[in-house]
Amino acid sequence: MILYARIATPLGPLIATAVEGALTATHFEDSRHAPDITRDWVEAPRALALSECARQLAEYFSGTRQHFELSLLARGTPFQERIWHEIARIPFGETTTYAALAARSGKAGAARAAGAATGRNPLSILIPCHRVVGSSGTLTGYAGGVERKARLLALEGAGAMMRAA
Repeated sequence: MILYARIATPLGPLIATAVEGALTATHFEDSRHAPDITRDWVEAPRALALSECARQLAEYFSGTRQHFELSLLARGTPFQERIWHEIARIPFGETTTYAALAARSGKAGAARAAGAATGRNPLSILIPCHRVVGSSGTLTGYAGGVERKARLLALEGAGAMMRAA
């Protein structure tokens, strides 16, 4: 059974989903890959995984949390999962490039594939794909919109180094 909650953030509402106590998605409601809520989903904002996600996101946006301590279940292809694992390792306030991400995942030269996998990240903010930028430092691509990406980086103190594409 898929449980879900709408979580208010300073950047707009997120839809968070959980299955068996693990978060499976966090998408801005208006983002490119936001899921459609279906009849078989159960709205359960008090479910532990969802309420804890909301609490930790509130702390993140207030500047008191830099790391999330949540049970995550991101499902994708083996390559996507390797990319998401590498994204999760990018420290708060730092960025990396799609090319470096591809190399760290064992696929040097596959920056575009790394970008595509990054774009399909189901756990926005929790797996911090906003920390991945173009090789020249430009803010390219973000399913939630480049303006949100810039604001997330600025929240983390990395925004001053970036420029919009």
